[in-house]
Amino acid sequence: MAKSVIITCAPTGGIHTPTMSPHLPITPAEIATASIEAADAGASIIHLHARDPETGKPDPRPEIFAQFLPVIKQATDAVINVSTGGGLGMTMDQRLLAATTASPEMASLNMGSMNFGIFPLLSKYTDWKHDWEPKFLEMTRDFIFPNTFATIEYALKTLGDGHGTKFEFECYDLSHLYNIKWFIDQGLIKPPFFIQIVFGILGGVGADLDNLMHMHKVADRLFGAENYEWSVLAAGRHQMPFATQSALLGGNLRVGLEDSLFIGKGELATSNAQQVRRIRTIIESLGLTVATPAEARERLGLKGGDKVAF
Repeated sequence: MAKSVIITCAPTGGIHTPTMSPHLPITPAEIATASIEAADAGASIIHLHARDPETGKPDPRPEIFAQFLPVIKQATDAVINVSTGGGLGMTMDQRLLAATTASPEMASLNMGSMNFGIFPLLSKYTDWKHDWEPKFLEMTRDFIFPNTFATIEYALKTLGDGHGTKFEFECYDLSHLYNIKWFIDQGLIKPPFFIQIVFGILGGVGADLDNLMHMHKVADRLFGAENYEWSVLAAGRHQMPFATQSALLGGNLRVGLEDSLFIGKGELATSNAQQVRRIRTIIESLGLTVATPAEARERLGLKGGDKVAF
């Protein structure tokens, strides 16, 4: 019998900027509302970043997270996942600060250093709401997103061993799967674990179906299908097709305005919940079911929402 499909929703992220969509959640209240609506629509995991409420710039401060994490927890049973990706250009200490303060059930962790190019978005807009936006995008033309073996180990020990937090291991390329295998061999990652395979970021693996099939096959060979859960996200117009393919192949998926601002060709999504409802409709039309937060917790071996610090 096919397993239920775990839907993760990433409501705001640290890539898109306020100019790009009026629907991108910026303030703590907007992020909380977007997360609660997404959970009500069927997302069992909410992947969270914070933003400066005045400018919309990615913001690592725990006091910003503290304004929406308890609100989401009190209103839903969803698993709360605090990003350690932060915003491009932040140090690892900045990226970890919110998670080590909140001690969440889950946190994301990027599994390799890479070029991370979002500068092509510059050509799509002319009138910017904030001065920081074009500078932030242009910076990525000459930028490497650093995730070294030392910093990954630091995160695994600090959050994993220190807080009992499990990870959404974000893999943007084939080599990132082998990095996970190395940490498994060192005893720092233990099953069950959760792999998010990311497609369509300039500098990472391209959004081609052959790449999805190959990375899934390699992951099964490296880890054993019984030891991990896998999920797929794809940037921009590839979001829904790749999410659908993952469900068809027995995997899980991620949607949200972090990954795509659109619901259809040329049509901005008006909310994160709209994307969750769209993919839920597709999942259920395929004869599959959507996982509850309780099912996600059991399959991922999470510590439970009663053991967080918010």
